[in-house]
Formats: sequence, C-alpha cells, structure tokens
Amino acid sequence: MSERTPIFETVAGLIEPFNKKGVALADATSFQHDLEWDSLTVMDFVANIEDEFDIIITMNMQAEIETVGQLVDAVIKLKG
Repeated sequence: MSERTPIFETVAGLIEPFNKKGVALADATSFQHDLEWDSLTVMDFVANIEDEFDIIITMNMQAEIETVGQLVDAVIKLKG
C-alpha cells in the first residue's frame, strides 16, 4: 500500500457528502466537470481538507488543483 492510498481514501470520504451525483471517484475525477461543484462547495470542501490534514491550501494552489489525484498529491506535498 502506497502513501497515497490512505490519503486518497480519506479525501474520498470527505468528498462523499458533496458528491450529490454519486460519481465514482478516481485520480482523474474533476471537481468542476465530473462533480459539478460550485465555488461555495469548493470552499467548504477545502476547509474540511485543511482541518482533516492540518494543512493550508493557498488560493494559488487551489486554482491549480482540478482533479482528485492532484489534490491527493498536494496533500502529500504539504504534509511532507
């Protein structure tokens, strides 16, 4: 099991309450296109991620994160 697996599972668990369409999650799942999140949903979700992992995701970083896999990689980088 890689370092990514438990982080992906935690992120997936945090996505679940916001996953209104029941989209199957994978690294390539897009927050905007697949999950169809609006900016308010993104802000709520980012706050949950920051609390769960005790990290800060800057606005610049948020703008670059488009998929679940990119978010998992960003969490690993910020925790490291």
